[in-house]
Parts: sequence; structure tokens; C-alpha cells
Amino acid sequence: MGNSRNRRDFSLVLLLLLMAPNPGGSQIIKNKTLTIGGIFPMSGSWAGGEGCQPAVQMALSDVNNQTDILPEYKLEMDSDDSQCKPGLGTKVLYKLLYNKPTKLLVLCGCSIVSTFVAQAAKMWKLVVLSYGGSSPALSNRERFPTFFRTHPSGTLHNPIRLKVFKKFNWKRISTIQETQELFTSTIEDLEKRVKREGMDIVVRQSFLTDPTNAVRNLRRQDARIIVGVFYEDMARRVFCQAYKEKLYGKKYVWFIIGWYPDNWYKVKDDRHNCTVEQLEEALEGHFTTEAIILHQEPSMTEVGMTAQQFTERLDKMLNTSDTSLITGYPEAPLAYDAVWAMAFAFHKAAAKLEERGMKLEDFDYNNEEITDAIYSAMNSTKFLGISGNVAFTAKGDRIAWTQVEQFINGSYVKLGVYDAVADNLTWYNKEKWLGGRPPPDHTRVIDHLRVVSRTLYFSMCGLAAVGILAGLLCLLFNYSNRHRQCVAFSQPAINNLTVLGCMLCLGCIVLLGLDGKFVTEHQYPVVCQVRAWLLSLGFTLSYGSMFSKIWTVHQMTTSRKKDRTGVQVWELFVVLGMLVVLDIGVLTAWQVLDPLQRRLETFSRIQPTNTDEDIELRPQLELCHSENITVWLGVVFGYKGILLIFGIFLAYETRSVKLKQVNDSRFVGMSIYNVVVLCVITAPISLIISNQENATFAFVSLAIVLCSFLSMGLIFVPKIKEILQHPQRDGQEVKSLTDSLVSREEEERHQKMLYENEQLKKQIAEMEDRVKELNHKLQEKTQNLHTGVPVAESLECSAYNMGAPGSVQGWIIW
Repeated sequence: MGNSRNRRDFSLVLLLLLMAPNPGGSQIIKNKTLTIGGIFPMSGSWAGGEGCQPAVQMALSDVNNQTDILPEYKLEMDSDDSQCKPGLGTKVLYKLLYNKPTKLLVLCGCSIVSTFVAQAAKMWKLVVLSYGGSSPALSNRERFPTFFRTHPSGTLHNPIRLKVFKKFNWKRISTIQETQELFTSTIEDLEKRVKREGMDIVVRQSFLTDPTNAVRNLRRQDARIIVGVFYEDMARRVFCQAYKEKLYGKKYVWFIIGWYPDNWYKVKDDRHNCTVEQLEEALEGHFTTEAIILHQEPSMTEVGMTAQQFTERLDKMLNTSDTSLITGYPEAPLAYDAVWAMAFAFHKAAAKLEERGMKLEDFDYNNEEITDAIYSAMNSTKFLGISGNVAFTAKGDRIAWTQVEQFINGSYVKLGVYDAVADNLTWYNKEKWLGGRPPPDHTRVIDHLRVVSRTLYFSMCGLAAVGILAGLLCLLFNYSNRHRQCVAFSQPAINNLTVLGCMLCLGCIVLLGLDGKFVTEHQYPVVCQVRAWLLSLGFTLSYGSMFSKIWTVHQMTTSRKKDRTGVQVWELFVVLGMLVVLDIGVLTAWQVLDPLQRRLETFSRIQPTNTDEDIELRPQLELCHSENITVWLGVVFGYKGILLIFGIFLAYETRSVKLKQVNDSRFVGMSIYNVVVLCVITAPISLIISNQENATFAFVSLAIVLCSFLSMGLIFVPKIKEILQHPQRDGQEVKSLTDSLVSREEEERHQKMLYENEQLKKQIAEMEDRVKELNHKLQEKTQNLHTGVPVAESLECSAYNMGAPGSVQGWIIW
């Protein structure tokens, strides 16, 4: 408590002395000189020396005019330009050290130069004080044991950034940085902080000299909340590329460093080809974060001026109407306070050294005791300066408040301030959003289940219903006319199974279109299983019934079966039963060993056209899938494909055969042709277009409808027509479909046999002439040899047998 009161009294006395006018304006004379080194970046990536060096000169003059601060000493400075280049900055340091007089302390700016200077200065026991070094790496006391800075660390921006992220619920952050230790350390610190808060750095880009590809990658990877850390010259190039990539506007929020001059984007720069208007368009709405480096209150500071007075004096020294064009102007208060911090530290150190019989002017580059005294005094220095409260942490960092601003309509508007010590963000609610509200931190992706069009679905269901109704009518017709010859001889029981199979396939159309709009994801696997069973068994019943007829016809017309006089119905059922049992076995094994499940196939995201919201649709398609579905489909398609091929072969073989017991074999063969053709077309095409739900459903449904209608039509329409045209009279058939068909087929066969008979007659006549000629020659030869007649007769009989007239005669008779 007593120490606090003493410091307050000391500050009050100091303030009164500073405000007291110099009597008569006489020059204060100080006999001893302390020289410091100054390294200023007057050009380069950050030419902060333009605004900071005049502020340092002003501060040296003000300190030297005070009698209560270093009353015996006058401060002088030797300085040179580092161009913000580490190599040149180190060269300037060596030049300052090796040239007289001895430098008691080194002032430097630009983080990259400060890093090299502070690392080298410890070898000469020099304290380094930076007015423009913000690199977080400079907080390493082991690496930089004698380093202090009035410029806050770059990591000081990160807490306020986190506060803003939380305020607007942004959790996916992207970063882009210039490859410098200052910015790398800042981003690494930001990554650690966001992870602790449950956020993510989802995109991290860096560049050395050209930001083009880095900005493009931000665009490709859907970066929305972007933290950019780079020097002023690179900032212009970054936002020029952002303008070209359209990486700005209502969907994007940029956070950049706030220590650039207000009109930094208006500086002429030949390294980019964007106009000022284009840059201003790309920059609209971006945020800046920076330490508060100018005292915000109008009250007097402990260095004898208000912030307003300092600004007026500096503007007069710079002699310019637009200070925003002077690099380093915002950091000028830091440079001014750096000199005062140094002066206060020297003052305290001189008092401590005097107690030990030592003086500041005794310093050389090997005297650690004087260095320790200056270090200790600097470490405990605390005062209210032009840049606010000046104090240092144990790591030599400046303790300061930070602020966030937004670029609105060509100027920066303060949105809030953050007190890191109290962890308190004061927000003014002055932000403006191009879209009327804060943008999301990423494109909101909405899963969009692709389903069959309702119009298409209900249209196909209507066709299926018509087909099922037609099937019921066919069953009714079959039953009511079961005693008619044209129906009875067509195996009506098998025809009923054909109709039943077609009806099952048509009913499967309803299941083919059932998806997420009708059933839940838990019900979908059941639909898959039922769909597979119905379609497979329906095909087997319909096609298998027709196949059994063709198979029986083929068996009865082969040479081995000519003695058969009738068709046994049980034979047809045996063939069909074998096919059904095979189907049930395969389907049961499939369902037990590898059941069908619901699988979502995801497609490329698309932009909705009927909304302005920042959303994308991720199309998904429901599919019936199992782990070894390829194997199971191969098995099912394999034996059914063989059945199709064999069926079309049998249909071709029996195309002209007509049995009274199976009087519709010709129409059954035509049905098999149609089914085979449609299946051969439908199966591969449906696999190819399986990711097009509407096309697949329509194609497969139409194939089922056509197969069913054609099969039922070819089998039942001729019978219906026959019965309508030739009704029964007194219970007797007037004319049958079978008779007409047989007469037509026999006429064709008769004409063919007549032609073959004529050809055979010609061959017989030629062979008889040849036999006569041979007999004549044989008789002549026999007479010459004086042989008997029996030999000739034997030869004649042999020759006649060679001509096989009996065989020919058999053909003619047949």
C-alpha cells in the first residue's frame, strides 16, 4: 500500500515538473552523453521508419529537455536503415557496435530484423528495445534474454479474434500467411487457442513471394472465415487475387492485421494489376485487429502531453496532409514511448549503480552488471504514455488492450475493445453485413435424398394396376371358358400361373418406386427383400410356365417321343416346380447369408437455384446393397440368362410344330421372343443408369409392363377372339382356332412336299436311265465272255438296289 502511494506521489511530482515551463526558455545543459543505436526500416516490406524515426527524435528531444530524468545525461542516437531485411539489419548492428561511441542500448523495428538483432545483441550484453517487433517468437526468453518491446506481440491479436469468433458462432477458421517467422508463430498460437475452444483450423495456406495459388486454394477448399497475416505490401497482392477469385462479399469474412495505415490499399504498387476501386470492393466488410497504441482519453499522460498534442506535433514534423500514406505512422506512439521507457529505465539503473559506485557511462560490451541493472529497471518500468499504459511482462512483452475494426464504405469503424487482463470484450454493435446477417463459417450442406418423381411413380403404378386388372380378367376368362376346346387344349392351369407371375411382376412396380418419401430407413431393407422375391418369383412363374410348354412341345416332337399320344399336365408342373425351387433356394441363401441393406450413394454437391442462402445440396440415392451383391446378381442373372437362351432356342426349334394338346405353342414362342429381347435390353441398361432414379424406375417399369401385357395378350387375345367369333351352338364347337391353324400349317407343308416330290421324281428317272444303260453294257460283256445270265440278273438287282427306288417311293408315299 505504501509503495503504491509513493509511486503515485512520484508520478504527480514528475507530471508537475514536466508541465512546468523552462524559465526564460534557457537551454538545459547536460554534461554527459549516453549513445544508443537506432535501426529503422525506411523501405522494404514494412517501411515503418518513415513514421517512427521522427517520433524517436521527438522523444529524445523531450527527454533531454527534462531535468528530473537523467539530469546528468543527454541521450543521442546513431541510426541507419535496415530496409526490413535481416541480413542488412545485422550488418547495421555490427556497424553500430564497432564504431565509437559505445552504444548503451539498441532500438529496432520490423520483427524479422528484431529477431536477428536481439539474438546477436546478447553476445555484447546489450539490451534491445523494439518499437515495431510483433513476432511471437520474440517472447522466448532463452533465445532473446535481453529483449523488450513496446509493440505488443502478434499473439495479442488472437484472444480478441477468438472472442469475435465465439460472438458470431464461427468454428471453422481458415488462415493464409506470408512465410515469415512473425506470422508463422502467430498462426501457431492461434491454432492452439482455437483447439482449446473447440474450434478448428480447417484450411491453412502459406506463401513466400506469390499469394496467387494460396488464395486459389482457399477458394477451392471453401474457406469462409479467413485470418490473413502478412505485411502491407503482400496484403495488396492478396486482396487483388481475392478480387479475381471472387473470394469476398457476403459469404466471406477476412481478418487482417490492423497496423497498416488506413489508406494502405491506395498506395501505388506495380506488383499487382488491380485498381484501387477493385481493392476497395474486395476489402469491404473485412475486420482488423490491433493493439490500442494511442491513448484513448483526453487526459494528460506522464510524458507531459496528451495524445492529441502528440499527434499534432508529429503531423507538423512530417509536414503532410495525408498521414495515412506514411508507413509506420500508427506505430509512432510506440516508438515515442520506447524512448521514454528507455529513459526511465536508465534513470532507475543510474540510481542503483550509484549505490554500487558505478555509472552508466562505464558500460562496455563485457559489463554484465550494468546490463543487469538496465534489464531490471526496464522490467519494472511502468507509466502512462502516448500509447497508453506501458508495462512489460516477464517475457519482455508489452501489456496492452486490443481493438477490432471493420472496413465499412471505405473507412474503418471501431467495433469493440478487449481487455486481456480482465478477459472482457466491449462490443459497440456497429458491424454491418453485406448479406444482412453474419455469414456461416462454411457452406451449410444439406443432405438431399433423390427420390422417384411422384408423377412418374403414380403413372407407373396406374399402368401396373391396369395390368393387374387385366390379369384378373384373364383368370376369370380362363375359368369361365375352361370347357371350350381352344382353352382346354392350351393347358389353362399353366396359363393361370403365367398370369399370376405377370401380376406379381406388375405388383413389384409399386415396390420399385418406394423410397425415402414413403418408407423409413429401417423399413427400406424389408422393401428390398420383398422386391427381390416378388420380381424373381414373378418372372419364374410367368416365363417358367411358358418355358414348360415349349419344353414339352419340343420333347414330344423329337424322334424319341413320337410314340407319345398326349401331354401329361404333371410334366409341365414338374418343369415349372424345378425352376421355382431353384429360385427359392438362391433367394433364401442370399437373404440368410448376405441380406440386402440400405446404402446411400452420395453425389457431387449442387447449388440450389431457388434460395439466396449459403447452402449446398448433397444428393443421396437409396440403393439396395449387400456385401457380395455382384456375386449374387451373377448367380441369378446367370441361371435366368441360360433359361432365356434355352427358351428362345426351343421356341425357334418348335416354331412350325403344332400339337393338339398345346394349341397355343406358337403364341407362347412369340411371348418368349419378346421377353428375351426386353430382358436382354433392360438388364444391362438398368445397371448402367442405376444412379438415375427416375430413368431407372421408368425403364424397368416399362419393361415389366410390356413383358406382362405382351405375354398375357399373345396367350389370351387369340382365345378371346376365337370364342367371340365362334360361339358354341347347342354345346358343340362350330370352328376352332386349332383347326384353322392346323389347316394353314398343313397347306404350307403340302406345298413344300409337292416341290420335294417333283425333285425326287426327276432324280429317280435319271437313275433308272443310268441303270438301263449299265444293264445293256453288262449284257454285251456277258455275251462276249460266254457267261451265264444269273450273274447279270444279280448285278441288275444290285444296281437297282443302289438306286434305292424303295426309299424314294417311301418319300413319295410320306
